Amino acid sequence: MPTNEPLFISADAYQDDVLALPVADLESAASYYASSFGMSEVIRSDDPIPQVVLERDGVQIGFAVNGGDSSQDGAAIRVTDVFQARDELEAKGVEISNWRVDERDGEKFQVFFVVAPDGLCYYFYQPLG
Repeated sequence: MPTNEPLFISADAYQDDVLALPVADLESAASYYASSFGMSEVIRSDDPIPQVVLERDGVQIGFAVNGGDSSQDGAAIRVTDVFQARDELEAKGVEISNWRVDERDGEKFQVFFVVAPDGLCYYFYQPLG
């Protein structure tokens, strides 16, 4: 059941810049992330390259037509409730995969992945315990 608590806590890019993830089409990216991830556009610029930044719960993720390979990039998104995040995305028709528990540095995380239509991969996670 959704609460007033923010769902997104942070986002970190796999490669260089979470505010410039590579996409071929800004309009498609902005539309997809608004409808699927519940994000809102906060910045759009064409200088020095076409770029759009979207935000949810104060967490920003940006997309840029920068020639990068979207299939090699994405972001890790930490959430307050991984079950709510999964349910919300699935209710919007987003396919999730690899629902599992990961362990890093002695800490366990409930995780899942989303591969967006633009090829970017997202790792949603919540620490357990």
